[in-house]
Amino acid sequence: MQGPLLLPGLCFLLSLFGAVTQKTKTSCAKCPPNASCVNNTHCTCNHGYTSGSGQKLFTFPLETCNAIETQAITDNCSEERKTFNLNVQMNSMDIRCSDIIQGDTQGPSAIAFISYSSLGNIINATFFEEMDKKDQVYLNSQVVSAAIGPKRNVSLSKSVTLTFQHVKMTPSTKKVFCVYWKSTGQGSQWSRDGCFLIHVNKSHTMCNCSHLSSFAVLMALTSQEEDPVLTVITYVGLSVSLLCLLLAALTFLLCKAIRNTSTSLHLQLSLCLFLAHLLFLVGIDRTEPKVLCSIIAGALHYLYLAAFTWMLLEGVHLFLTARNLTVVNYSSINRLMKWIMFPVGYGVPAVTVAISAASWPHLYGTADRCWLHLDQGFMWSFLGPVCAIFSANLVLFILVFWILKRKLSSLNSEVSTIQNTRMLAFKATAQLFILGCTWCLGLLQVGPAAQVMAYLFTIINSLQGFFIFLVYCLLSQQVQKQYQKWFREIVKSKSESETYTLSSKMGPDSKPSEGDVFPGQVKRKY
Repeated sequence: MQGPLLLPGLCFLLSLFGAVTQKTKTSCAKCPPNASCVNNTHCTCNHGYTSGSGQKLFTFPLETCNAIETQAITDNCSEERKTFNLNVQMNSMDIRCSDIIQGDTQGPSAIAFISYSSLGNIINATFFEEMDKKDQVYLNSQVVSAAIGPKRNVSLSKSVTLTFQHVKMTPSTKKVFCVYWKSTGQGSQWSRDGCFLIHVNKSHTMCNCSHLSSFAVLMALTSQEEDPVLTVITYVGLSVSLLCLLLAALTFLLCKAIRNTSTSLHLQLSLCLFLAHLLFLVGIDRTEPKVLCSIIAGALHYLYLAAFTWMLLEGVHLFLTARNLTVVNYSSINRLMKWIMFPVGYGVPAVTVAISAASWPHLYGTADRCWLHLDQGFMWSFLGPVCAIFSANLVLFILVFWILKRKLSSLNSEVSTIQNTRMLAFKATAQLFILGCTWCLGLLQVGPAAQVMAYLFTIINSLQGFFIFLVYCLLSQQVQKQYQKWFREIVKSKSESETYTLSSKMGPDSKPSEGDVFPGQVKRKY
């Protein structure tokens, strides 16, 4: 059975070397690793290994013995969803039985899994054209091949899972690439098409591939290190934001004078950002275990999408309020927002994350961050809704100012209406800046201005909670009055407490002695 199975591996090697065997009279001193001497004249590969040329006996001094494992299928996959595991030299492959038989129920089927011990020295990372010139890319696994019968590059209905042992056990890397050997009319090279990373640790990398071919793992030593100043700004800014968001949430909950639909929206926005920032601080770097990292990435995905959705609801409410400016507490607005805000605010992000997690669960969590993976454009499951919400808020912002301009031109000397209009215009400006423009800076981190954009993005977004507290609390006259009321009550309560403590110490029937000096009285000597 091994003859047809070895054809793909042989074709692969012959295409690389243009190989021809040389029959020379040499001794067994030249036998490669994993080979034994026969009659002191020829070499033969040990059990579980096969020669690169396919010959059982050889004398070629550069011959190699590659590990191989085969699996024959004779029962036409009687067990549903049966999976086979093949292992060679600490590398493994999981493949479904139905993909091995490929719908052919006539006779037995088989699969071969081969690990090449030294092929990586020849087809190394220099054949990888997708690498960044600034990165130092190297091959950190053995090259392996998988084949079903004589066929190569077979497409599969279900991706195979490949697990590679690292050649270097402690790679200091930031990028990992699952690749296969792609042959075209212009030549051959390593390619990532159809292969993507599932998990990586210090000793192993796990990949999924949608076809059979020859595979390997490439790693990149990135030249860009984390900026310690950006790290400090992020953690200090997010800590300040957490405090401000907590104060804002308590204000919206406890201040009855301002409790309405608008403050309910502010409250939900503050809670979502508070939880997202808190989880980011404590969990963004917890990449082990993988399951926990994926859960953290999914939770961050949901919380930030929920925050953006509440931002959109803020814009919608602002627009509806501007339309009914003469009656700010218009009942239909409140009824509409109360009906839609919670299902939309928390339901739409939940549906988006559920679809993403069901379709690409392995893309939650990267090698160094618990966030969304860049493979297969998965980041657009976050950036897509963000861009759509920003565009919608921008349209609403323009409409609000157009309505405000019409209102200002038709107003008489009603001072309260003018003040409400100006406050609404200020909130519209602040809303676009706080909820939209800051995130656009993250998309502009390319080219020579990337470093500047990175600093602006980090500073403004990490202080987003402070801006929300400033606009919706400190600059609100109603909240200012409530803060003053609370402050007076605290001072009054403290004063009454001190008076009660003083009276309790003196007792109800106690009288001041002659030596007692009352406030404002000077003790005299006679």
